[in-house]
Amino acid sequence: MTGKALTKNPSVLAWVDKMIALVKPQQVVWIDGSQEQIDALREEGCRTGEMIRLNQEKLPDCYLHRTAVNDVARVEDRTFICCPEEKDAGPTNHWMEPSAAYKMLEDIARGSYQGRTMYVLPYSMGPVGSPFAKYGIEVTDSIYVVLNMVIMTRAGQAVLDALGDSADWIRGLHCRCDIDESKRYICHFPQDDTIISVNSGYGGNVLLGKKCFALRIASYLGHKEGWMAEHMLILGVEDPKGDIRYVAAAFPSACGKTNLAMLIPPETYRKKGYKVWCVGDDIAWMRIGPDGRLWACNPENGFFGVAPGTNEKSNPNALASTRRGTIFTNVAHNLDDNTVWWEGLDKNPPRNALNWKGEKWDSTDGSKGAHPNSRFTAPAKNCPCVSPKFDSPEGVPISAIIFGGRRARTAPLVYQSEDWNNGVFVGSIMASETTAAATGAVGVVRRDPMAMLPFCGYHMADYWAHWLDMGRKLGDKAPKIFHVNWFRTDDEGNFLWPGFGDNLRVLEWILARCEGKVGARKTAIGYVPHVDDINREGLDVSRDTLAGILNVDKGLWLQEVDGIRAFYARFGDRLPAELTRQLDKMDAALKA
Repeated sequence: MTGKALTKNPSVLAWVDKMIALVKPQQVVWIDGSQEQIDALREEGCRTGEMIRLNQEKLPDCYLHRTAVNDVARVEDRTFICCPEEKDAGPTNHWMEPSAAYKMLEDIARGSYQGRTMYVLPYSMGPVGSPFAKYGIEVTDSIYVVLNMVIMTRAGQAVLDALGDSADWIRGLHCRCDIDESKRYICHFPQDDTIISVNSGYGGNVLLGKKCFALRIASYLGHKEGWMAEHMLILGVEDPKGDIRYVAAAFPSACGKTNLAMLIPPETYRKKGYKVWCVGDDIAWMRIGPDGRLWACNPENGFFGVAPGTNEKSNPNALASTRRGTIFTNVAHNLDDNTVWWEGLDKNPPRNALNWKGEKWDSTDGSKGAHPNSRFTAPAKNCPCVSPKFDSPEGVPISAIIFGGRRARTAPLVYQSEDWNNGVFVGSIMASETTAAATGAVGVVRRDPMAMLPFCGYHMADYWAHWLDMGRKLGDKAPKIFHVNWFRTDDEGNFLWPGFGDNLRVLEWILARCEGKVGARKTAIGYVPHVDDINREGLDVSRDTLAGILNVDKGLWLQEVDGIRAFYARFGDRLPAELTRQLDKMDAALKA
């Protein structure tokens, strides 16, 4: 049985027919995005056990889902860029030749929907009809995927209406198959506008609008079409006069990205009337606007956040976002009141609960109730600090771009690049040190340029060249570029900067620099604040401590130069000469 198609677009109909012939579904359902249809899918998911309805008084419209035990995170080693030449995927991506990849994937997918329903889901990344919007269609045999994509994107009939007869859309095939990890692949075909994911049911691998489209495919499209797809939060800082200025910021994982995106100003700032507005917590698409400035849009419509550690103290805005219309994945199930729990939510683990695997769980035996990568998928409109410009078709103008990492000693609290090209260099050498939680080895430096290492859909050296090219186009209207490090420690490993809401003090200095309102001290790596230009009112950090975490240790940075040279060597002759020039300039300044 085939449900009535919601479009007459010949390219869409031909592709859907091809997918039907390949996977052989029992029936086909087109997703129109209506509340009636979503409610029916929730009911169906609860009937099959794919979804568990939670306490509708405490958590209205909220559901719990469990993935297979072998399927709990993104699988970078099974993620491929499939372009004709291996050299164009670059040294940071796994590569597969397209025709070989298609044959392998089609052999795995063939007949895999037998006895199952094919859902045809049209979705938009970005507000439908906006200059930023790009459209996709994902076919899937998972109600979980449909319900998540309806939260994370703008989905349904309006997308097909906006697409019209155009063939400019991203094709996405997802097949759960047998959730066989030995045959799990997430493959991107940038030249064909196609993504195929097989043998996974975990969000990061199967919500194809997220990292697959919004970063890997979109970064390639941005390179081709003259815009940028970045792994960045977007936030607005409103001052007491009501003026709002926007920044975009890139951080590797475990560096406080979501906390910064939903920052709550310290009390001294709140009393003066400061507010912070969240435009996006994960992805920014950026274009040069009609005024010549860089404008950014969050292409997503929801948050796919890590649950453990999210609580009233660490991120009250994120927690508030989960209280309605949210899907929880791989968290603990409190059977006493049919709610959810995870490590770090509070200090009261439930007595009568199932863990993320669905097994009876006793919190006193040392095991985890929630998987460390358990998730919530929440509508962005739930966030108490969601920006009034969230749905703005033109996006928001970006004053500053901020890079960051987790460094115990090397990087100061904040520094500003000398200019755009120097800022691209700063982004290209971004790094974090491993923590005990991540690996056995502590303090190992991991480079993650622009936080895009797993997400750049083409050769990273060409991506850096594209950044340099965007700077040439922006000229004197380019945003200023900064680097921050909230993680400087003392000799005992204690953090010297309080972080969280107090990071607004650093943002205040950054925005003052963008407007030429405050000076800075020139160092070998860039411009560092004068100690007294960081507002310490109500802050439990001494002037001497602040001076210490603004210090640039030349010896440590000279060691850094060696690490950067070794990293750059991976990119061979495709590395932009400008980045080598920037490195040599920093090296000389450090030795001077």
